[in-house]
Amino acid sequence: MVGGLLNATFGNATELIIGIYALRNGMTRVVQLSLLGSILSNMLLVLGCAFFAGGLVFYRKEQVFDKASATVNSGLLLMAVMGLLFPAVLHFTHTEVHYGKSELALSRFSSCIMLVVYAAYLFFQLNTRKDSYVPLTEEASRQGVDPPEDDDEVPEITKFETIVWLSIMTAWISILSEYLVDAIEGASLAWNIPIAFIGVILLPIVGNAAEHASAIMFAMKDKLDISLGVAIGSSTQISMFGIPFCVVVGWIMGEPMDLNFQLFETATLFITVIVVAFFLQEGTSNYFKGLMLILCYMIVAASFFVHEDPSSESQSLSL
Repeated sequence: MVGGLLNATFGNATELIIGIYALRNGMTRVVQLSLLGSILSNMLLVLGCAFFAGGLVFYRKEQVFDKASATVNSGLLLMAVMGLLFPAVLHFTHTEVHYGKSELALSRFSSCIMLVVYAAYLFFQLNTRKDSYVPLTEEASRQGVDPPEDDDEVPEITKFETIVWLSIMTAWISILSEYLVDAIEGASLAWNIPIAFIGVILLPIVGNAAEHASAIMFAMKDKLDISLGVAIGSSTQISMFGIPFCVVVGWIMGEPMDLNFQLFETATLFITVIVVAFFLQEGTSNYFKGLMLILCYMIVAASFFVHEDPSSESQSLSL
């Protein structure tokens, strides 16, 4: 559980750094699209590749994972969809009490609530449920089955070296992120690709490379709980911490960053969460489920390739 949380946290540092730089440049729509794309990439592509690779390695058996933890994460993702849905519906139904202000105020209030919920979720996972695997071990002992042995892996580097390397890579990412944000609009014009496709598909694939590799590696070692902690845990962290954090940071900077991700994007996220929740409800995985998730991601990518986002287009012209 802790391993998955650490993988997700340091893997999401790229998105948060890119988001802060984009907010500083007034590109709030790019922030929204990149964070949304990271959620979709983790839930469909990263998790799908992990299921597919693990299913191929362990072809003759179904891999299992902690169903209770996956259910909690699915609930949090649905709560995040609710937080994004209400501002979008409020905007497109023109039912705001104060036009242009109620939507932003609701987004900031909801963001504070989501940050509190995520903090409570961390406390629940790391303290309340820290002995969740003990009953399984006791039941296996009563049935005469040997409990799974923990791998005594020797660390390859020390804790101090880990901190040094993480600091160096974070600083390097910070430098590159500024150039990346400045190059988004030029790349969109040069390649004739919508900004929405770059923000939702291309940026998250690069940013989620660390999660992608680690999730597949752990799935191939039959450590699927860590893979879910990386993929689903990362999506939960972005939706319940990353997005609200950017809203609060934009509030401090004076930028109108809100939770209105437009109807098309919000509907895509809602359907994705429902699909993934159905795949996780049994607590088992195989290569077929992984293949289905990968193909779902291809449909999402194709949809954003033909989707014209008027908000990003108007923002690009204004800049």
